[in-house]
Amino acid sequence: MLKISQVGTADHSATLKLEGRVVGPWVDELRRIGELVLSERRKLKLDLADVSFADASGVNLLFSFKSRGVLLWNCSPFIEEQLKAR
Repeated sequence: MLKISQVGTADHSATLKLEGRVVGPWVDELRRIGELVLSERRKLKLDLADVSFADASGVNLLFSFKSRGVLLWNCSPFIEEQLKAR
């Protein structure tokens, strides 16, 4: 399960706090929400402090967001290493 909460917002940015696991159907939900923010031409920041795991599709999505300028904040060492290995 993945809980996605909007914890910060300004005119040109949004911060989403993620809690749980970025896996399975939750990857698509995160993609949908992230794309919505980006389509509004707002900057996106993902707080990953409470993410315990990401499967391959989750890591690919996070990497894709990062390559598009999304700030990945508070990554665990595990997630950080998966993104580097990508």
